[in-house]
Amino acid sequence: MFNQIRELLTNYGQIDIIWFDGSWERTPEQWQAQKLAKMIRDLQPNILINDRLPNCGDFETPEQFIPPHPPAHPWETCLTINESWGYNSDDCNFKSSRQLIHTLCEVAGKGGNLLLNVSPMGNGQIPPEQLERLKDIADWMGSHCESILDTTPGLEPWQFYGPSTRKGDRIYLHLLMKPYETISVRGIPIKRVKSVFVLADGTALTYTSRCAIMDSILNYNPLGELTIDVPESVINPYVTVICIDIDY
Repeated sequence: MFNQIRELLTNYGQIDIIWFDGSWERTPEQWQAQKLAKMIRDLQPNILINDRLPNCGDFETPEQFIPPHPPAHPWETCLTINESWGYNSDDCNFKSSRQLIHTLCEVAGKGGNLLLNVSPMGNGQIPPEQLERLKDIADWMGSHCESILDTTPGLEPWQFYGPSTRKGDRIYLHLLMKPYETISVRGIPIKRVKSVFVLADGTALTYTSRCAIMDSILNYNPLGELTIDVPESVINPYVTVICIDIDY
């Protein structure tokens, strides 16, 4: 095993990630995990190691679910499109495109990455059901990737009922369900809101704000509640993303 890993990390240029599976079959001592990790980092100083090399990982890998609370370390959810990691002609239990895009938004809202599996058939082609879902994800990302890539978690769950992300002074609200005319965002500096709009096409949205009366009189920067009008015409069939620009 040591010789094979040395070969992989020596003969093929820069390697960004080495992703171990398993780990439970042997103890860390039997794996010689610390010795192996040292060799890996000596050969590839900038490499990332996942957490399945016991006690040596740079990031965590929850599998087939979204953690209820974000892990303390960098992490990625590992997910299949149906229920199988390899090609399985009998497994027709495919997750819908909407479910996969919702998962992507929820993972991003918790500060993680999504590692989405594909399982090629014996001829090397990706099954058509998986291609269809990948295309739907790609189409949605075409106009919404700004709210996913290079973002950090946005608001707390009590502030907005759905995933949210942030980049600089912009907050991205991910609407997983159709709203009843409006959505509410709480605990934000309402007097510093510059604009509210739909990410996909820039449509400006009307909104109102309110806070405690004394805060509005005595506090030049009160935290309050924003109520945003969301017309049916701007709803995306998968996930609608609304941007709030705040002048901090």
